[in-house]
Amino acid sequence: MKPFNIFLVEDDLSFGSVLKSYLEINDFSVDWIDDGKYAVDHFRKGMFDICILDVMLPHVDGFTIANEIRQINNSIPIIFLTAKKLKEDVLRGYGAGGDDYITKPFDTDILLAKIRAIVARLDFQSGTKDIFEIGKFIFNAKLRTLTAGDDEKKLSPKEAQLLELLAVNPNALISREMALKKIWGNDDYFTARSMDVYITKLRKMLSDDPHLNIKNIHGAGFQLIVSKE
Repeated sequence: MKPFNIFLVEDDLSFGSVLKSYLEINDFSVDWIDDGKYAVDHFRKGMFDICILDVMLPHVDGFTIANEIRQINNSIPIIFLTAKKLKEDVLRGYGAGGDDYITKPFDTDILLAKIRAIVARLDFQSGTKDIFEIGKFIFNAKLRTLTAGDDEKKLSPKEAQLLELLAVNPNALISREMALKKIWGNDDYFTARSMDVYITKLRKMLSDDPHLNIKNIHGAGFQLIVSKE
């Protein structure tokens, strides 16, 4: 099993280095960014399972980063690490989409326990979610079928992986880089063109439902738009 990949944003070089090493010793993979202005671009290009964000950062604060991450991926867990202890700061953190808010100084064993609890929850969710309702369609990710009434279409492995990625995050932006690396293993020109072909096929499959659309966000990625009737 691949290690869970943690996206860590922390500007304190000493603390960041120690925390990164501690998490890696405990079998996590860690991508560490020490300047807020680079955080979102780096997040777009990677594949991450959990975000750990400091709040007081140079150039762009952790709350702002969290809000932007939520536009890219509305389900990834976010933990704030910060010295800001005021009630309004804590509320702002949860309002920005945080799953937990830990004030410094803190016990690293407690942080580790919180991360492992999130991992256990994600493992449970990923192990039980095979069926997705997408507008008028039922998508079975395990069997790779897309069904509307009596009409059933069989999807290729790549089509199913792409549709699952979109279905898990409806109305959220799925970055091109993330999708390419997760499904194809790289994001070069040729695989990008191949993904565009698969997106076109999925768009055609979903076209029977006028409330569904896979929107291309130029230079950024795709959104599965699920509009209300």
